[in-house]
Amino acid sequence: SQSRYTRVGVMFLITIAGREQEGAYAAIDEYGEYILYIFEEEDDAVRFAMLLEEDDYPEMHVLEVDEDLIKKACSIHDYQYRIFTKNDIVIPPQTNDNDFI
Repeated sequence: SQSRYTRVGVMFLITIAGREQEGAYAAIDEYGEYILYIFEEEDDAVRFAMLLEEDDYPEMHVLEVDEDLIKKACSIHDYQYRIFTKNDIVIPPQTNDNDFI
């Protein structure tokens, strides 16, 4: 059964509250590439945002996005991305290898 927070074609990004137009959370992989974090479940995005805030990030905001549009935007801008499902366990990296793209 689907969670009440799962809707077909809708995904969630993490942004800095009040600065949503400035980019979404991305980690840097071992090759120096930015990986945009995209969540299928709103609850998981909210949890991840709270973990970031506990690591001294500014207040975070969970932004709802259209799945097709975000994938197309990543393709146009040559961004790598990772979609986290409800079965994934994700915690913020313990390094400063992250940014907002």
